[in-house]
Amino acid sequence: MKKNIIKFLVVAGLSAGMASCTKDLNQSPQNDITADQVYSTPLGYTQAMAKIYGSLALSGNEGPAGNNDLQGVPDEGNYAGFLRTFWYLQELPTDEALIAWGDAGLQDFKNMNWSSSNPAIVGQYYRLMYEVTLANDFIRQSADDKVSSRGISGADAEKIRQFRSEARFLRAFAYWALMDLFGNPPFVTENDVLGASLPRQISRAELFTYVESELKAIEGELVDARANEYGRADKGAAWALLARLYLNAKVYTGTERYADAMVYASKVIDAGYTLHDNYRELLLADNNQQARNEFIFTINYDGLNTKGFGGMTFFTHASYGDPMPPANDLGVDSKWSGIRTAPELTNLFPDDGRTNYDDFPENFTDNTSAVDKRAQFWFQGMNPAIPALTTFTDGIGVLKYRNLNSDGSKGKDLGHSDADFPVFRLAEMYLIYAEAAVRTNTNIGTAVGYINLLRQRAYGNASGNVTSIDANFILQERARELYWEGVRRTDLIRYERFTSSNYLWAWKGGVKSGRETQSFRTLYPLPSADLTVNPNLKQNPGY
Repeated sequence: MKKNIIKFLVVAGLSAGMASCTKDLNQSPQNDITADQVYSTPLGYTQAMAKIYGSLALSGNEGPAGNNDLQGVPDEGNYAGFLRTFWYLQELPTDEALIAWGDAGLQDFKNMNWSSSNPAIVGQYYRLMYEVTLANDFIRQSADDKVSSRGISGADAEKIRQFRSEARFLRAFAYWALMDLFGNPPFVTENDVLGASLPRQISRAELFTYVESELKAIEGELVDARANEYGRADKGAAWALLARLYLNAKVYTGTERYADAMVYASKVIDAGYTLHDNYRELLLADNNQQARNEFIFTINYDGLNTKGFGGMTFFTHASYGDPMPPANDLGVDSKWSGIRTAPELTNLFPDDGRTNYDDFPENFTDNTSAVDKRAQFWFQGMNPAIPALTTFTDGIGVLKYRNLNSDGSKGKDLGHSDADFPVFRLAEMYLIYAEAAVRTNTNIGTAVGYINLLRQRAYGNASGNVTSIDANFILQERARELYWEGVRRTDLIRYERFTSSNYLWAWKGGVKSGRETQSFRTLYPLPSADLTVNPNLKQNPGY
């Protein structure tokens, strides 16, 4: 089945309901369903595991909205889901994305004047903390002695043991995101006594060491790369997260780990993943079939079974507005006129590549001309000069996310996307290896070869191949390959271009020509509500 791990029966009261403060990370269930009931059978463990995976895809227990997981976070569709708010935080402050809407806090990102009460920041923080809470509870309840005490043995016990390693991966992933975005979050594991105390704060460097140790500890427990059910974590997912972790180690800890990034990128590259031959199919509705050999770890969606207003539904609706193609031609029921891009991104592509798609859909599916087919932009009727942030037509349309299948047919539900989101894919591992090679001046020939594999797919031939690379080229190539996939803020910070005057883009810091902004904005603030209830926490500098 395509996505059966997230076709789950919702388990109410799986663990502490997330209110609006992290003290709830360390509480017992507050309703009538106890852990002993939830975990009394193998099916209960499966449902609980599905909830942890599902928390990355959905915002609550009723689709498309309702029974929000995050009590106290308003506007569930906008602010309570992981992927939508993660994208806001990773893309909106950068040169890759603009948003037209005036919803609370959204324009703060491009203006770089967000506060600790910004609802998107608050929503992302609590979603990640909620994920940690779910994972901690599962890990605690799936210890061998707990499972045995409930009369579960044999193959069922082994399956739960496997689930436990996946829960540890998902917790490590959540802590990685907290470390990347917030630096110094509260910290709780399965070993903390429930309700005994408020969570302590962990430093960014300490959290780096913890995430690294967890991923290495489960490396031997996870199933082999590409051997697990699609959408579930395996060794490849752990290696990919380690590669990304090490690439950014200097930012997180002050110490470079590029050689380690190369080692773990190589582990993924050597594990049998392959590039899908058509870049434009990577984010279509049937990408679980067409591009799955490139995907290392995904957040799974299904238009009929995982309805929500975040995730891929957000991308496939908010990307479109007039004068772009009719909604029906894009596989959706409406155009939300929300997100678009700026010339800083489109100028990274050759001119013929940037203007090849004005006669959608005919030219959009043309694979004969030697242009960079990663450029999926709409210029007709748009104003690349961007005189205003809140007008959708001021900017350049992006056609990367479509609720269409590779044969041109539409997704199962025009209101909700079928496409899966690739958290990690093989192309990123090539780019990590190449950047680490350049920064250490080792294995440059191999790195150039990996870059040319990406460019041969993009151009359809060797016309775009390169013979040399440097760090600046890699940053540009990452934008061409990974734009709108939630990595740009992290990349710009690693290159010291996010807040500095080294690189300006349209409306950076709220000025049309761009400006240098405050250096402390490389981290987001902890929500003010948590500081109020937990005296163990100290706010990040500058807020």
